[in-house]
Amino acid sequence: MALFSKLFAKIRGGANFASDWAEIEESLIEADLGASSAAEIIEIAKRVKGDEISDAIFAALSSWLSKSERNLATNSNRPTTVMIVGVNGTGKTTSTAKLVSYLKQKDQSVLLAAADTFRAAAVEQLQTWAKRLSVEVVTGPVNGDPASVAFEAATKAKSDDTNYLIIDTAGRLHTKSGLMDELGKVRRVVEKVLPIDEVLLVVDATTGQNGIVQAKIFMASVEVTGLILTKMDGSAKGGIALAIERETGIPVKFIGTGEAAEDLQAFEAESYLNGLFA
Repeated sequence: MALFSKLFAKIRGGANFASDWAEIEESLIEADLGASSAAEIIEIAKRVKGDEISDAIFAALSSWLSKSERNLATNSNRPTTVMIVGVNGTGKTTSTAKLVSYLKQKDQSVLLAAADTFRAAAVEQLQTWAKRLSVEVVTGPVNGDPASVAFEAATKAKSDDTNYLIIDTAGRLHTKSGLMDELGKVRRVVEKVLPIDEVLLVVDATTGQNGIVQAKIFMASVEVTGLILTKMDGSAKGGIALAIERETGIPVKFIGTGEAAEDLQAFEAESYLNGLFA
């Protein structure tokens, strides 16, 4: 990744001209850091002495990251309920399956709810993953009520004393109701049985600044507790995790790095920052 390697190389070589700084700033913007953050980094680099630049920038980036809890919520006396939200095409259903795999590796029992009832392909995809991962999935009729599926799953999870209930929700609706209204309804219905512990928003890291726009839209209607950044497998730019956390304050909790079930990693902020400087 080494997002800042070009900056440090230029400085060591003597970035004395406006064109040099403009080139560095452009590379930071292209890495999805965002225009204002890139400009701020350049100002730090110009102001601080050469041998102290790395520490100064590292401190600035650290301050931009969310201070909220990154660990996935857990409960010892009842099922932990997780809603997965996000627009279609971000890898939402696949991320749901990856989270199941992640939890099973930690010896946690999981029940799935296929609440994206308006997209038959999503239900079928989740059923395929569930069979592969040996977990149960609660489904409903095509174009049925997503809240009804979620309610049935919550009731079952509570009755079976399952460790985690994961609800895959719709990313787009083909009805008159708005997506955010539908997500709110799912939450209210589930909370008649179990509290919602996490709302994880799935964002495609390759969409860059558009991912931040998506996050803000969901934040306005749903209480998002964490992010899953998908496609962080080399095709994504390095700065998006920094940018989205600075803009929203929501912590990245997981990153998806491939297509396999095990390709989900807990996000480690310090390792991420060190990678930007490697």
